[in-house]
Amino acid sequence: MTREARVRVDLMNVSIDGYAAGGTITVDEPIGGAGELFARFDGRVIAGVDRADAPITADRVFTSVWGQGVGAEIMGRGKFGPQQGPWDDDAWRGWWGDEPPFRTPVIVLSHHPHPPIEFANGTVFHFRDASPADALAEAKELARGGDVRIGGGPSTVRDFLRDDLVDFVHLAIQPIVLGGGVSLWEGLSGVHDRFDIESMATPNGVVHQFWNRR
Repeated sequence: MTREARVRVDLMNVSIDGYAAGGTITVDEPIGGAGELFARFDGRVIAGVDRADAPITADRVFTSVWGQGVGAEIMGRGKFGPQQGPWDDDAWRGWWGDEPPFRTPVIVLSHHPHPPIEFANGTVFHFRDASPADALAEAKELARGGDVRIGGGPSTVRDFLRDDLVDFVHLAIQPIVLGGGVSLWEGLSGVHDRFDIESMATPNGVVHQFWNRR
């Protein structure tokens, strides 16, 4: 039996006070000074718990779901790089070097045109000046029946939640207070009413929340 593809937000790290990034992205600060959000993140297992050494913790199991069943991703320009305005000819290919972890088509939302960037591992960045709904329609075609992940940053996730385009959200609420930055929830009063929400705390203080559309 074939299930319907979903629009997902996977493993969104957010502080107790609701911030998911710092204020200013630079080459040295890709999270805008909010790197503490990822202090407990084990990037080795985002493609599968089989890549983790012992012990296999609850946080590692939840992290390993990140790549499963995703056929395409949508991300904001800030997740791809620190540049603003028209693109410079600086050979920037993203934060991830020659092997981005996505391995799927990725739509990068940008008001400025840029040719696609392809990698040998299947990652292809397509740059689009598009509304959330239009970007999602293209991503669903590129996904070929797989899920579409809304990859961030928080402003992009917020836009898709605002337009009621998200089926599932996995939040990793980190036990830190940032006191400022980019809020995940600004302007989204009552958004929780659209979802059934389950929570699980792990021993290191992270609370994983799973939001499924009602």
